[in-house]
Amino acid sequence: MEYVVIGKIVNTFGIKGELKVYSYTDFVKDRFRKGSTVYLSEKYLPFVVNSCREHKGFLLVSFKDHEDINLVEKYKNMLLYKAREDIKPLKKGEYYFSDLRDLEVYVDGENVGKVKNVEEGIRNNNLRIVKYADKKEYLVPFLDVFIESVDLESKRIDIIKMEGLL
Repeated sequence: MEYVVIGKIVNTFGIKGELKVYSYTDFVKDRFRKGSTVYLSEKYLPFVVNSCREHKGFLLVSFKDHEDINLVEKYKNMLLYKAREDIKPLKKGEYYFSDLRDLEVYVDGENVGKVKNVEEGIRNNNLRIVKYADKKEYLVPFLDVFIESVDLESKRIDIIKMEGLL
């Protein structure tokens, strides 16, 4: 089975087993729906979502039969996954954030960096790119005006060369 990263547990919240989660997905209501299954760590341990709510830019998620802080403290800093078969397919030209992360970035055929993260913006999503030459991070809007092509199989994204972009 193949899995997609949907978030990272960053801390606990309160004493009733809620976990503070940084979401890597823009399909929050679908991925963390009550009764749905998510998988924890690279061991893909299944957990059933008991509740999910937003709080100050994070998600507060609890799991069925784990409604106590003592049962969930050990999960801090672990990644959450969803089985790819449980995720509906996207339209052509749409990508999951997790698929774009770690793609090699090319400009005019030259490998210049790597996608560190995808960040949700108000009007569009942005790629956070670490440039190899200066180790600095750059935000590039994920829009057709800036993106030449995306090839998930070769883990490559081509950015259109523009003054001041990278």
